[in-house]
Amino acid sequence: MLDVRTIFHEPSVPDHPRGAQVLARFPDAERVEVPSHQQVPGLYGNPGGVQDWIRNKRQVLVLGEKKSLSARPNGRSADFIAPSTSNGCAMACAYCYVPRRKGYANPITVFVNVDRIARYLEGHVRRQGPKPQPNQCDPVDWVYDVGENGDCSVDALVSDNVRDLVDLFGRLDGAKASFATKFVNRDLLGWEPHGGTRVRFSLMPAERARLLDLRTTPVAERIAAIDDFVAAGYEVHLNLSPVVVHEGWQEEWRELLRQVADGVGPAARAQLAAEIIFLTHHEGLHEVNLGWHPQAEEWLWRPDLQEPKRSQSGQDNVRYRAAWKARWVQQLREMVAEELPGCRIRYAF
Repeated sequence: MLDVRTIFHEPSVPDHPRGAQVLARFPDAERVEVPSHQQVPGLYGNPGGVQDWIRNKRQVLVLGEKKSLSARPNGRSADFIAPSTSNGCAMACAYCYVPRRKGYANPITVFVNVDRIARYLEGHVRRQGPKPQPNQCDPVDWVYDVGENGDCSVDALVSDNVRDLVDLFGRLDGAKASFATKFVNRDLLGWEPHGGTRVRFSLMPAERARLLDLRTTPVAERIAAIDDFVAAGYEVHLNLSPVVVHEGWQEEWRELLRQVADGVGPAARAQLAAEIIFLTHHEGLHEVNLGWHPQAEEWLWRPDLQEPKRSQSGQDNVRYRAAWKARWVQQLREMVAEELPGCRIRYAF
């Protein structure tokens, strides 16, 4: 997954215990000091970087400090989006939105001031007080998405940031961490989450994943890991996304749901819930993908099925046409009810 050969880092990084730890983990990597993790000459904003898309993800690491801390209200997958302890990813999912902001390269950036982030989160949880009423995120706990801009299971290969967050939420009353993942990192099974972390295994039909979920754990292995993570003390949900519409997509998804039904035991089934997210795409990302993985765009870029849509964050995206999508969402909801009875759908869009 990782063969780190170059580390770009802000000047203060070696002075942080976490920064020193990560640098020591990759002693043979070339170190290049940069003024900011957002300003890496030759990496971000370099159109030629499209040709090195996978190499950069495997061989480049960026270290910096998270300057601005805030927990943004969400209300879909989580009550709040926590301040990131990283962004970017070593995997290469063709539909990932993070590269739109970084520009032609999307390796992992790790923030080394995790201690400050953890203190902020602990204070934020304390200020919320008890959750006044159940909602779609959770009936009891305030839920904090700690992996919005990357994959925490992969981040755990680089630093102890993710473990620090799992430990934090394992001891906080009334709050729960949450992250989606497409990578089975069994090191996490040796941690002690105490029910304070929700792992959302992202799933899509295996044939689509082979084309679109590059450098990820095979879907069958993700399903096979669910029982183990539940036994280790994690809450495990399903992230059924992105749903990519094409001729015959319903049959593929029904087969996937049957694989889940056959692959998980009673303990996992008793706490299982799911979120459903249909594909959202972006013209800029479409153009980038044409430079390194044009085959994916045959499935992702479907002007005959899509229409413009401005996202909650102000991005000009394309999504499936609203009237058709509403019907497809209902079809998938009904499929889940038939193939995974008892699996609550927390939200679908």
